[in-house]
Amino acid sequence: MEPLTIGMVAGEASGDALGFHLIQALRQHLPHARFTGIGGPRMESAGFQALVPMEKLSVMGFVEVLRHLPELYGIRRRLAAHFLRERPRLFIGIDAPEFNLGLELKLRAAGVPTAHYVSPSIWAWRAGRIHKIRRAVSKMLVLFPFEAQLYERARVPVAYVGHPLADLLGKFPAPAAMREQLRLPATARIVALLPGSRVTEVTRLADLFVATAEKIAESVPGVQFLVPFVSRETRDIFETALYRRETGELNMSMMFGHAHEAMAAADVVLAASGTATLEAALLKRPMVITYKAAPFSVFIHHRLTYLPYVGLPNVLAGRFIVPEFLQEEATAENLAQAVTNLLFDSVMRQRLEVHFGALAAELRRDAAAAAAAVLPLLDGAST
Repeated sequence: MEPLTIGMVAGEASGDALGFHLIQALRQHLPHARFTGIGGPRMESAGFQALVPMEKLSVMGFVEVLRHLPELYGIRRRLAAHFLRERPRLFIGIDAPEFNLGLELKLRAAGVPTAHYVSPSIWAWRAGRIHKIRRAVSKMLVLFPFEAQLYERARVPVAYVGHPLADLLGKFPAPAAMREQLRLPATARIVALLPGSRVTEVTRLADLFVATAEKIAESVPGVQFLVPFVSRETRDIFETALYRRETGELNMSMMFGHAHEAMAAADVVLAASGTATLEAALLKRPMVITYKAAPFSVFIHHRLTYLPYVGLPNVLAGRFIVPEFLQEEATAENLAQAVTNLLFDSVMRQRLEVHFGALAAELRRDAAAAAAAVLPLLDGAST
């Protein structure tokens, strides 16, 4: 008897982590299930069979996506043909909406139930995409409570499943204990620098982060920087930016991985807008958010954006609670001043830690919630 097959597609590292936890939770109910599609190393460690390297999907921004469109369309066409031939009992698209929604449309039309894990940001831009989602998705799994209300109003089956990172990061040691683990001085002022996980991000932000570190060091004697990287390539890009500026002595520790540890040990985090900002919030770390995108991407984004902020902590709060500096406002002077202000404002840091603690409690579920939401889809065809 053929094992029950579940198709999955994750397009980047954060989706790979979500997929890993979901596979583990589903195996509690379906120990012999086969998981296949596109995923990264964490999903593969859970027994996932990758048909295409996840890196093929890891492009960001309109310009970058346009450059890779022919290859992406080709991958999606071949993957759709594979799943239509193999007929998985369920398909789960994890984030990557530009890729997954089109695939889900084809599969659901052919009778394969589809779930989409992580809502596209319809609350920020392209709200009209809800109509495509209604046709493509048997059930939407959302990470944030306010998203469920949007889908209920649009008559899209939805389940609020919380964010797995809230469970994972809630187990991290307090800053003092983490510093001891990392052999860092207990009383030092420490700033974690997270210029992004993608090559395109680090290429665009490395010089800015190096210049910002220089300015912080000028006004904060003895400050120490922790800089975690996801790959050798992103580290090389950042180190090249250091050499290019002929930076004087900076107390800077490069790390492979261990981003959560770096953030947990820091007084303040300077992060590129994205998942890292949510991770910093769940670790209850004060932060400054920044981003620079390609000019054409920015033009399109400004035409479609309905919120005045992009950082997830601010989106979830519904107001500015941490500083954001985007595009032309993202200067070394602005970022250094904002980071320095937080380093010396213990009252504000404490307020943010209390707010982030409440946010973590609200988002805390476990992967069992996501598994429970999709298991009923295995009992029949999509509706």
